[in-house]
Amino acid sequence: MSVVTFRYRTIGVSLIELMVAMALGLIVASGFVAVLLAVSASQRMLSQFARLQENGRFAIARVTRDLRMANAFYCPQEGAIPIVQATGLNSALHDVTARWGHAPYPAFPSSPYRFPSFLWMRGYQCGKKSCVPETPASLPAMGRAVGQRVVGADVLTLRYLDMGGGWSAGAGAVVGTAQGTIHHVAIHAGAQDQAIADVFQPGDLLMLAGCASAQIFSANLQGGNTFYPDAVETGRNIASPALPPSFAALRLFDFNRDFRTVTYYLQVVDAGDGAATGALMRRENGLANEVVRGVERMDFSYGVEDAAGAVRHLTAARVDDRGGGSIACPADDNDYGCLWRTVRSIEVHVLMDGQQVHGALDAVAMRYAYSIDGDLKPAPPDAATRAVRPSEQGFDPRMLRREFSAFVAVRHDSR
Repeated sequence: MSVVTFRYRTIGVSLIELMVAMALGLIVASGFVAVLLAVSASQRMLSQFARLQENGRFAIARVTRDLRMANAFYCPQEGAIPIVQATGLNSALHDVTARWGHAPYPAFPSSPYRFPSFLWMRGYQCGKKSCVPETPASLPAMGRAVGQRVVGADVLTLRYLDMGGGWSAGAGAVVGTAQGTIHHVAIHAGAQDQAIADVFQPGDLLMLAGCASAQIFSANLQGGNTFYPDAVETGRNIASPALPPSFAALRLFDFNRDFRTVTYYLQVVDAGDGAATGALMRRENGLANEVVRGVERMDFSYGVEDAAGAVRHLTAARVDDRGGGSIACPADDNDYGCLWRTVRSIEVHVLMDGQQVHGALDAVAMRYAYSIDGDLKPAPPDAATRAVRPSEQGFDPRMLRREFSAFVAVRHDSR
């Protein structure tokens, strides 16, 4: 009996070949992963940069919109600057730091006076620890905690009249006395006017304005539509409001409601993942609202015309003290802070960040230029030339940052 022997040939790879193949596969896979991570990081940076650009443009647009309204009264003539007859002007305004009788400001006038320059507009130049000419009133303290005012960011308070408010004082609405003063103003609200009861509150001041004159006075409401000026003996008026020289286009405003006080400042907010950023805050008549996030710095420069007709760009402190005493007040205004009514233009600068921390952001990408710091080219966040560094504000340096700026012409009286 014969025996048949079968031989089998083994087919496969050796252990060495398997290890080589795995190594090559890992190299290829790691390459793909590196490319995907790079693309993801690039898209993340592009997305942040796009949002940064959008937020920066929006912040500038919102601020400049109010700056263009600053100093606006009823008519763009000298008569638009009201004569104040009331004693309680400061109580009708918001965010007031300059007060009568508090040095270096003058004592409260004993006779009717023009709306003062130092209440017209007010800027504050803020450094790492304090602001000049003084600390803004009614705002959060400066610090690094969420809810506090951002370290090193300027503050600006401006005022203007809301032209859409008030009531038309048509023919016969203003009734005078034999002494040439106002006896009462009877209002018949038009279809476009708000109901008087929805606006006027006891104690509010009124402003009767036309293109020839304007005056602010205290009055009480009777019969639902008739305002009687308070007597001088009550202490609410310095003098009785005078009959206007012209009754054309007269309008009566609730000064407390229709005269807007707008203050811009930056506030620390939580950006998520343990990071913080700044938010642009707009405070109108005492009520603050967040405009946009990602704003770390805000600086203002004020263009003031001197006696020679040259415009000088000053900080808030230099506007307040007349350029260190080198710029004369207007002929009709010698009070401290007189130059705030002569501001012709304002430069606004904001520094925006991407609101997200990039742990792998290289030193070149972190560089940025902020002209207020004197940068001629992008510099690191912690550069010695920085007036305020992000780390001193409580912000992570590892963010994208870019500067946005605008030059805005400001309304001023023609005098």
